[in-house]
Amino acid sequence: MEECLDAATEPTGEGTRTFVGLYENSALGASERSDQLRRSGINTGPLMGLPISIKDLFDVGGETTTAGSSVLDNAAPARQDAAVIKRLREAGAILIGRTNMTEFAYSGLGLNPHFGTPRNPYDRALGRIPGGSSSGAAVSVSDGMAVAAIGTDTGGSVRIPAALCGLTGFKPTARRVPLEGVFELSRSLDSVGSIALTVACCSLLDSVLSSETHTQTTDLSLTSIRLGILQGYVLDDLGENVARCFDNALKTLSDAGAELREANWESLPQIPQINADGGLAAAESYRHHREWIESRSERYDPRVLSRILRGREISKKNYDRLTSARSSMIASAEHAFAGFDVWLMPTVPHTAPSIAELESSDTAYFKENAAMLRNPSVINFIDGCAISIPCNPPGQAPVGLMIAAPGGHDQRLLRIGACIEAALARTGLAIHGYPK
Repeated sequence: MEECLDAATEPTGEGTRTFVGLYENSALGASERSDQLRRSGINTGPLMGLPISIKDLFDVGGETTTAGSSVLDNAAPARQDAAVIKRLREAGAILIGRTNMTEFAYSGLGLNPHFGTPRNPYDRALGRIPGGSSSGAAVSVSDGMAVAAIGTDTGGSVRIPAALCGLTGFKPTARRVPLEGVFELSRSLDSVGSIALTVACCSLLDSVLSSETHTQTTDLSLTSIRLGILQGYVLDDLGENVARCFDNALKTLSDAGAELREANWESLPQIPQINADGGLAAAESYRHHREWIESRSERYDPRVLSRILRGREISKKNYDRLTSARSSMIASAEHAFAGFDVWLMPTVPHTAPSIAELESSDTAYFKENAAMLRNPSVINFIDGCAISIPCNPPGQAPVGLMIAAPGGHDQRLLRIGACIEAALARTGLAIHGYPK
């Protein structure tokens, strides 16, 4: 805990942009009590004494949940901890602080005009985006301010920053982790996940967040896994570095004995068409924000506000069509998955661009935001689960490999992810964390 707090309070570090609230005194006190219990032979749980950061949209009793915005500065404090916060505490975890995020979780880039934007650990001198919306969550782990972070993922908000910062990010099947006490972006799509250094770390955190006992097996090998390379627009317009790392990862898995085949899902192109008017996220977020927009719209990040306002034009009839179309796509995806255990694809098509480039241009901002959300949001829409692991050589810009499965297959996905991670690590492609 002392090491994490030293990193968080380093004068030249990213702490002030990474945390909107640091629990320095309470975290140290809790750590001392944890040490005393440990010396007495008392184990309080699988996360005993570990410093965990939490995204600024989880309720903590007695604190105001601002969700990365100044709009809610004067909101009433939460009456109690969110369900996942209770589970973390019960498992022995110690909260080290609330992490910065895109305002109201509505962007995949991580920029925040209210609290600043934490810089990606790669090429820090230039200042690249961390990814969003769980921006501070990723940087808290990459910079050693926390051993792991809890975030949310509505269209990629855990996996995008994990991929851009050289970390592992897990998005579970949404229904497995309770959303009570979590600030809403889109209840149809929201899920609670984790960012950490390895698949094993994410698996441990998932067992706590989902309150499920994970079955540990050691007999899984690449030769027994059916890997599908999802075709279609998820492979379009890849940056040169992303394309090279993705191809190298696939070759590494093939050389290790895995059988890879093309996975063709004919309905995939329908997803952007279904969501052309903003989709479920716009409709449900506008419903949630409508009163605040009427009374204090000037306090919103204009770019976030413009996306929320798209939901104003979605009628009840069109919303019902959206939910019906989604149900059909979930069924179609499960049918397409039938020949495979998992799908593979790049987590995002590009490496992290500079913060300055996106701050200075609305055109660049919205184009890059759409690109970052494109691949991961597919999995949210089909109610699936996915994990992003690093697949770049040391010293290069971080690139993520996304491994996805249908909803409810989380534990097998995590075991497959660990198997793939081990195969990549043997050739130096799965580095855990990016050094500053």
